Amino acid sequence: MEPMIQVKCHYPSGTIVLNRSEKRNALSRSMIRDLHQALEDLHQERRVRAVILTGSGTAFCAGMDLAEMKETAKRDDAQQMWQYDSQIYRELVEFMLRFPKPIIAAVNGPAVAGGAGLVLASDIVIASPDARFGLPEPRRGIVAGMVAPLLAFRIPPGQAARLLLTAELISAEQAHDLGIYHELVDHDALWARGHALAETIALSAREAVQLTKQMINETVGEQLFTRIAAGAAASAAARTTEAAAEGLAAFLEKREPVWP
Repeated sequence: MEPMIQVKCHYPSGTIVLNRSEKRNALSRSMIRDLHQALEDLHQERRVRAVILTGSGTAFCAGMDLAEMKETAKRDDAQQMWQYDSQIYRELVEFMLRFPKPIIAAVNGPAVAGGAGLVLASDIVIASPDARFGLPEPRRGIVAGMVAPLLAFRIPPGQAARLLLTAELISAEQAHDLGIYHELVDHDALWARGHALAETIALSAREAVQLTKQMINETVGEQLFTRIAAGAAASAAARTTEAAAEGLAAFLEKREPVWP
C-alpha cells in the first residue's frame, strides 16, 4: 500500500503530496500526523527553500475523514476524541503558519472544509481552473472553527462571513477574485509553477525569508493564534451536537439532512 503522504525533493523545492485519491484526500488522524511529520522532515532539509503542498487525483483535499468522524461518535470516549481531533488539526495549522520556509499550495482540485484550511495556512496559493473552494461545514451540522480565523486573515472579513454563512462552494475564478488563490495555472503546469516560485524564493537570504514570514503571521496577524485556539474549542463542541450526528449521517448516506 502506498503511503497516504508522499514526500519528494527537487531542490530548491520539496513536495508533499496528499495521496489518498480514492477518498479525495480526506484527512484521517494518521494522515494529519504524517503530514505534520513530513513538514518536520523538510524543515531539516537545508537545500529545500520552499515546500509545495498538493493532492493526488482530481481533488486537493475534501477536508476531514467524515467516515472516521462518524465512527468516533459510536465510542464511549467520543468527546475526548473530538477534542483530540481538533487539537491535532490545530497543531498542524499552527505549525504551517510558524514553519520557517514558505509553503506553496498547488491546488489541483477542490479544496473544502479542512482542506480549505490547508490552503489558507499556506503562504502562496496557485490553483488549477478545477480548484473549487468552500467551507460546507454548516451543511454537515458542524462549524469551520479553525478555518474561519484564517479566512478572515486572508480576505476581507465581510467576504469571509459570506462564505462561512452560506457554506457555498465557489469556483477557482471566484476564489482568485477574492484573493484566496493568487494565481490560476493550467493543471499540467501546476507543479512546475510551484517549483519556479521556489527557485525565486531561493534567490533571497533564507534568514530574511524566515523573518518576513514570521512578521506577517505573528505581527500582522497578532491575534491569529488566539482566534484559532478559540475556533478549535468551538469545532470540538459542535461535533457533539445532534445536528452534527444528522449532518454527518446524511452526507455519508447521500441524502438531505433533516435538522433537529
